[in-house]
Amino acid sequence: MNPDNTNPVRFDSFMQRALHDPCHGYYAKHIKTVGKTGDFSTTATLSRALGRAIAHSALQWAKTQKQPLNLIEIGGGDGSLAKTIIHSTPLIKRWKLNYHIVDSSPTLTAQQQKINSKKIHWHNNIKTALKATKGIAFIFSNELVDAFPVRILKKNNTQWLELYLNQQTEIFLPCQKNLPNSSATKSNKYKPDQRIEIHESYHQWLQEWTPHWLSGQLLTIDYGDTIDKLYYRMPRGTLRAYSNHQHITGPATYLNPGRQDITADVNFTDLINWGNTLNLKTISLTNQRDFLLPFIKDTPADHFLTHPDGAGSAFKVLLQQKLT
Repeated sequence: MNPDNTNPVRFDSFMQRALHDPCHGYYAKHIKTVGKTGDFSTTATLSRALGRAIAHSALQWAKTQKQPLNLIEIGGGDGSLAKTIIHSTPLIKRWKLNYHIVDSSPTLTAQQQKINSKKIHWHNNIKTALKATKGIAFIFSNELVDAFPVRILKKNNTQWLELYLNQQTEIFLPCQKNLPNSSATKSNKYKPDQRIEIHESYHQWLQEWTPHWLSGQLLTIDYGDTIDKLYYRMPRGTLRAYSNHQHITGPATYLNPGRQDITADVNFTDLINWGNTLNLKTISLTNQRDFLLPFIKDTPADHFLTHPDGAGSAFKVLLQQKLT
């Protein structure tokens, strides 16, 4: 898993192998579950409010656009979100519901299948899910983008430098190829040595499947912000790891590859700009608090998830419409 002494590895290649290598990757082989007994929790494992909110958004789309109730969830976690969405769909609508989950993790897929709902169909890539829905679908994800490998850059006085790893040693080398297409490289507000992360692999993934998507909406929920706020007081960027609910930063992020989650905040300005080039119109960008408030209950978990100084503002919700 580790790069050797003579061949430094670009960070996004290291992250790809650490998370998604089919034999040794964290999501492919070593993740146990999501939630209390896993390495990290998500909004969906803490509360049903997110499922209720997504079900409402999907129903609104199907009603206003007069489309079949085809749902595609990308990255199904432990299945909590799917279960809540199905149960939050009124019975009169539920019998028309076609629910598809796209997940590359065998461990998590097995947990999702314990739901044992005839409404759910599983796929290992989004193209087959779109084929099953004839290209018409409400597509959504929760904490998906942050799991895509990132390129890490910083700028000196004359050029952009990119992070490579030699074992666990950081090496910044001049960018050998064109800069990634990102709003982060266009900002002039950075102080010296400010690190930035770019989810170029997510952009490439979008480019691969959106031509097969004929109609629908894309709902993206993740932690992050727009580029003007993303790196406020974060000179070393936002990269970190999670193991047994412990927040890990610095060189320890590179230890135990394949045995811990690695993640970075999402640049929502990039998601909007990339969507514009792929015929996706931005409908709204809001925070998790505003998205969940109509659906929360008076519970500690719901108060935590909507706190304006915590998760309520840290998570953003982007809704985009596929233009026909």
